[in-house]
Amino acid sequence: MSPGDPPSAGTTSVEETDDGIVVADRWTYRWAASRRPRVHPVRTPAGHVLTRDAPDDHPWHHALWFTIKFVDGDNFWEEYDAYGVLRHDGPPSVVTAAGGVVALQGRLEWIRPDRSTVALVEDRTLTHVPLGPDAYAIDLDTTLVPGADCRLERTPFTTWGGYGGLTLRGAGDWTDTRLMVDDGSTHDRVLGATSRWCDLTGRPAGAADGAVAGIALLDHPGNRRHPVPWYASTRADTYGDDGWSNFLNAAFLWHDGMDLAAGEGLRVRHRVIVHDGEWPRERLDTAWADLHDWG
Repeated sequence: MSPGDPPSAGTTSVEETDDGIVVADRWTYRWAASRRPRVHPVRTPAGHVLTRDAPDDHPWHHALWFTIKFVDGDNFWEEYDAYGVLRHDGPPSVVTAAGGVVALQGRLEWIRPDRSTVALVEDRTLTHVPLGPDAYAIDLDTTLVPGADCRLERTPFTTWGGYGGLTLRGAGDWTDTRLMVDDGSTHDRVLGATSRWCDLTGRPAGAADGAVAGIALLDHPGNRRHPVPWYASTRADTYGDDGWSNFLNAAFLWHDGMDLAAGEGLRVRHRVIVHDGEWPRERLDTAWADLHDWG
């Protein structure tokens, strides 16, 4: 099935737009964004939008996105002064499989601030996986390959920092959120604690009384530095307002940067579960165990 083709029974709809691909009427991959590809909006099965793109406090935050702070000192995170960009070389291909599974596959170039030098080539796959009436997954499977020896780095954490990798910026009207990690504890902030997964759940805008929804990021057991350190907050002064920051990052460079040799591939895999209702620790543990099926 190609983007724009009508779905048949038992399939997942895929629609091409001017700047992206809409999957299952639930999430849009904006692959043609000029600075960073991103997934936005992300809707729960009940239709609640849980992401926001380019908020005033951090306009380089892009809903659900993947990038790294520094490559050899070049900034691929903030979008002011000199910064690098991530650009697809064309529309991602669409591959369908049984059970409503849909994969978007594409190649990106990480272009340095001079807008000509390619620091990394990335092969990225985003896969939609139905999980039942109350949830679905977006699986990220991506491999970064440098053309020359390079170093991936972050700003060391002081009162902020440590971030890079797969990141979520949740909607500001997604309120009363809490973070939960794999020991079952809940938090307003998580600063470098390691966990196999981290879940952000709260009340989305317009939800009925008591209704909640969430997004869980799961760290694949095959990732380097698994289990990943997390940098996350429901509310934090870092974001410059009194609202709900809803920031969640699988910060694999939290403790140290990483050197890659020319031609060495760095594979990163995560599952993003978008769910209505509150998922208990046991259900998230079971979902993480299912990642072993990826191989």
